[in-house]
This record gives sequence, structure tokens and C-alpha cells, in this order.
Amino acid sequence: MWRGGFGAAPGGGLRTEVCRDGAEFGRLGPEWTALYGRCSAATPFQSHAWLHSWWLSYGRPGALRVVLVRRADGTLVAAAPLMRAAGPLPVLTALGGSITDFSDVLVDDGCPEAVPALAGALARLTRGAVLDLREVRPGAAAERLHDAWRGPRRRLADSLCLELPAAPMDALLKRVPSNRAQRVRAKLRKLDALGIDERIAAGPEVPAAVERLLELHRLQWQGRGVTAEHTSERFARHLTRAVRAMAESGDAMVTEFRLDGEVVCVDLTLRSPWLAGGYLYGADPVLRARKVDVAAMLLRHGAREAEASGRTTLSLLRGAEPYKHHWRPETVTNQRLMLAGRAAAPLLWLRAGAAAGRRWVAGQAREREWLGRGLGRLARLRRTANGGGG
Repeated sequence: MWRGGFGAAPGGGLRTEVCRDGAEFGRLGPEWTALYGRCSAATPFQSHAWLHSWWLSYGRPGALRVVLVRRADGTLVAAAPLMRAAGPLPVLTALGGSITDFSDVLVDDGCPEAVPALAGALARLTRGAVLDLREVRPGAAAERLHDAWRGPRRRLADSLCLELPAAPMDALLKRVPSNRAQRVRAKLRKLDALGIDERIAAGPEVPAAVERLLELHRLQWQGRGVTAEHTSERFARHLTRAVRAMAESGDAMVTEFRLDGEVVCVDLTLRSPWLAGGYLYGADPVLRARKVDVAAMLLRHGAREAEASGRTTLSLLRGAEPYKHHWRPETVTNQRLMLAGRAAAPLLWLRAGAAAGRRWVAGQAREREWLGRGLGRLARLRRTANGGGG
């Protein structure tokens, strides 16, 4: 069902609507894709293929709230893909959930007046509720929405992301100490000597390649801590459905790596006109047994493809795992934007305070973990210096 009661929006004859029906959301595909192409800040996670597929796997009946802004002729110029969060409190969140690295709204670059129109529509929709946008990348269209908001608002830090320039491997190796660069070059020569070849899956091959990726990912993490959601059936259905459509439009690339004719690794990279991000991969444990540096293999492939396609950013996406820091990437901190009307101000302050507290506790835990690792390394160095003695 459509709720179109928002009607005309101030500024330039724009009008607003709210889509609450999943089937109608699905039919928005062509015009959503056109708007996505006119929003330069958009990442692959704002594509219709990703968001609609996510809704099919994770959405809850009655929760959908997709706010649309149109010109008088019906052209879609802004969209906010939202849903009502589960739980007793009135909170709206972005579609995509925890498996989405960047959340955002879409705004046509050629229609700046769409921002206040979208803000006004959201203010009317969120009376008595809080709009909580997680994982907003710096430079996102949602920042303009935050700036145009007339009610209570908060901006908090969210996840850390690491990024490299889309440059040849030789240029990336210049970012690291010379001794490590030499080791990486030796590992890449070993890869070439093994004869591991790369092949990008095309068209109807993509679903089977994604299935192999998930199988190898489970095998790779067997007996170790794995993200539970990555092993779920709903995630598999979402990823297969979304990536097939995204690969056809150029928003995704699935690469298979073969050794002696067998697929031993599959990588999924998500792409926008300016960014390529390694989202998920699966690697056969045989590579670890043969001391293959899978991270270096994937980075070389990703850097080569990103540069060849004219993209400027090679994103390692969310997470600050130690192996990523070997490449001395730039740290980019996602933001959490909270917006509300005056009636919901107490709820906003309460929610923001709780979020800040949880982040502080998590930071303290990470510091203790890093300290423990550092002390462990120091102890090992001392044992080595003492010839293995206690």
C-alpha cells in the first residue's frame, strides 16, 4: 500500500510519498537505479538490488518506510530507505542492517532542493520517533540531511573503515617498510610460480560462484570464530539474489581463483564509480597449508581491477583487523546520525547516551586486548633472545 498523504513539499513543486509495501518497493527498481546513478556519493549498498534483496531476506511485515521525493513530473529525486526497528521504542533505521557497511539516503546531484524536501518529509514521518542512521560514510548524502534538520540531532562516531588508493601493487608496496615489501614480493612470486589464475564470473555463472564462495568461507573458518550470519540461509539467499543483479550492472564483481584447475578461492568485490570494496571471500585451507598469502593475492587483484576501471578508492570496508594495517591504509570513521522531532528529544538523548557508553566500553576492551597482544609479543621476543629459555 502507498501512503501519499505527505503531498507537496516546500521548494520547487516537489512532492513526497512513503512506500510501505515490499512489492511496490520492488517495482521502484528502474527509477531507483536511475536516481542511484545521479547521486555521486552513493555506494553499492544503496543500489536497489542490494536493498530490495535485503528486505526480502530480513524485512518484517508492516515495518517498511521508504520516503520518496519527486518532481512535479514524477521524476524521483531523493529517497530514504528506512524501516521501523523491532522493539517497543519508536525508532526508524536504515535498510541493510548489520551486513551493510555503508548506509545513506539518495539525493539527485542536480536537485539540491530535494534535501530540505526530504528532511521535511522525514520530520513528519518521525513525529514522536527517532531516526537512527548507522554507518554513514563521511561525504554521504545523509550529511546534508543532517545539516538541514531543524530538530534535535546528534552525530556520533561509528565503525572504523580502512582505505587505500586505487593504485598498482608496486605503488602500494611503497607504503610499507622495505623489509615487509620484500617479503610480499616474494610471496607474490610464489603465487605466480604456483600458477594460480583468476577468472571473473559472468552472467549466469554468478549464482554458482557465490555458492562456492560461501562454501569456501565456511570451510576456511571451520573450527574458528566465524560471523554466524554469514553461514545462515537467509544471508545466502540475499547475497546470491543481490550479487547476480549487481554483477550485471557493474556494481559487483565475483572472481574465482584456480589452482590446478580447481577453485581454491572466491572473492566478492562491491563497486561504485569511485570505490571498490572487498566484501567477502572464501579460501580453501589448502592455500594456508601451502603458505599462500591470500590477503596479498586478493589485494593485488583488487588494486589491479580498481585502477584499470578508473576508480580512486580501494576500500577494505569495516573493521581494523591487524592484517589490514600492514598496508598502512587511511582510517575513515563512519558516523551515526540521530535525528528527531522535539517531542522525541528525550528518547534521542537517551539513545545517544547509551550508544556513546557502549562505544566507550568496547574501546576499553579493545585497549586491553591490544595491551595483552603487545605483552605477549614482548614475552616471545624475550624467550627468543634467551635462546628459548624461560
